[in-house]
Amino acid sequence: MSFFDKIDMTKKVKAPSVINLAKSGDSHTINLTKKTGEFLVNLNWNSSVETKGLFGFLSKSTLDLDLGCMYRLKDGTQGVIQALGNSFGSVSSHPYISLDKDDRTGQSSDGENLRLTKLELVDFVVVYAFIYEGAPNWDSAKGVVTVKQQDGADIVIKLDNPEKGKIMCGLIKVQNKEGKVIVTKLEQYFGGHKELDKAFGFGFNWTAGSK
Repeated sequence: MSFFDKIDMTKKVKAPSVINLAKSGDSHTINLTKKTGEFLVNLNWNSSVETKGLFGFLSKSTLDLDLGCMYRLKDGTQGVIQALGNSFGSVSSHPYISLDKDDRTGQSSDGENLRLTKLELVDFVVVYAFIYEGAPNWDSAKGVVTVKQQDGADIVIKLDNPEKGKIMCGLIKVQNKEGKVIVTKLEQYFGGHKELDKAFGFGFNWTAGSK
């Protein structure tokens, strides 16, 4: 009796319920021919951050993290989706990428969400979070990114290698290559939008803004 004779081939192998991208550079591929071409990127974090005062006393402050993305579509169109500047995008018209809300307190049970409704139009997207208000303490924020597919396992990315003093984090990159969408963990920290932009070559012109 061979090894294969011992396997019941009538039983279906269950797909994993969660896919964890543990290290920077880890990736997961989604075949667009078998999917609906839509997914959601969720960011959740701990809004209460502990900081040390002048005499070593601990105090708590609120951390306002904002989710956003820089994108390039197959037609060459580039843009930015984020609450800063009220660039919330749209799921029903170009660019088919949208931010649902600005959770300033971090108390929302479902955090902040980016929806990409036509992945077949996407060429390259960098999803990021930046600290709009509060001390740049990513360690206390304990951010978790979850990519939710309609017909597949959740892809989970924990921000577990924080860099102090940086206000911005490139979370994941999304690439569309030959009908396959590749989701890659980045967790790269930057001093702001310009630095992240330069690292990924979008070439936007940046000006100061507020919410």
